[in-house]
Amino acid sequence: MNTELTHLHGMLFDLDGVLYTGSTPIPGAIEAVARLRSSGLPCRFVTNTSTLSLHSLQHKLSALGFDIPACEIVSAPQAALRYLQGLSNPVCRLLMADDVKQDFAGLAQSDSDPDYILIGDMGERWSYRLLNEVFNSLMQGAKLIAIHKNRFWQTEHGLQLDIGAFIHGLEYASGREAMIIGKPSADFFRIALQDMQLQAAEVGMIGDDIDSDIGGAQQAGLVGILVRTGKYRAAYAAASSITPDAIIDSIADLPALLRRQARL
Repeated sequence: MNTELTHLHGMLFDLDGVLYTGSTPIPGAIEAVARLRSSGLPCRFVTNTSTLSLHSLQHKLSALGFDIPACEIVSAPQAALRYLQGLSNPVCRLLMADDVKQDFAGLAQSDSDPDYILIGDMGERWSYRLLNEVFNSLMQGAKLIAIHKNRFWQTEHGLQLDIGAFIHGLEYASGREAMIIGKPSADFFRIALQDMQLQAAEVGMIGDDIDSDIGGAQQAGLVGILVRTGKYRAAYAAASSITPDAIIDSIADLPALLRRQARL
C-alpha cells in the first residue's frame, strides 16, 4: 500500500460508476459515504456529468439515498459557468442537455455567431449537420470548450461512446485545441482543493476512470484510488501507463482501507 494513504485529510469522489450506475446505487456506497462524512473527513463529489443541472444532480443523489448537500458537489458544468462568467460578455452556443442549460441562462447565446462553443453530453442528438456547424464556427474564430473529453462511460445498458470522440474529431478537423474544463484538468481539481482548503498531497481521488479520475488526479498532485466498478475494465487498466496508488473492489471498501491506515 502506498504510504501516501497514511496522511489523507480529504477525499474527492467521482459519481457515476463510483456511487451509482445510472439509477442504481453501487452496493454499500450509501453506507460508505455516510461513514466517511460522519468521521469528519472533508469530502467533495466531483463529476464531469453534464446532463443535469446542479439542482437536479443533488436531487438525484438524494433520491438514491445519499445525504450530500449541493455545496459539496463540484461539477464540470459549474466550473465552466464560473469561467465564462469571468469573461467580458461572451456569446455562447450551448451543446448539452436541456436541464443543465438552465444553469447558463444568464449568458448571451447564439447558434450562428458564438464566441465560445460549450460542449457537454447530448446523447443521440449528435449528427453530421451539427458537427459541421460547429466546425464552421471554429473556422470562423469561435473557441471550443469541452466539459470533458472522456472516451466512454458505463450505463445500465453497457459501455457507450462519450463526447471525447466528437471533441477529438472537431480538434482534428479545425486545427484548434479545445479547452477541457472537467477532469482530468488540473484547474478543475484545484477548485475542489480550494473549497476544502487542503493541499493536493493531502487529498485522495476515488474513481472508476483510470485516465480522467486517476491519471488526472495524480498529475494534479493528488492520490489516486481506482475502483473496480462502473467503467473499470481489467484489461484496459492493465494496458494503461497510469499506476493507481491503490485499487479496491468498490467504494464500499474505502472506509476499511482508510481505517487500516488509521484515518477512521
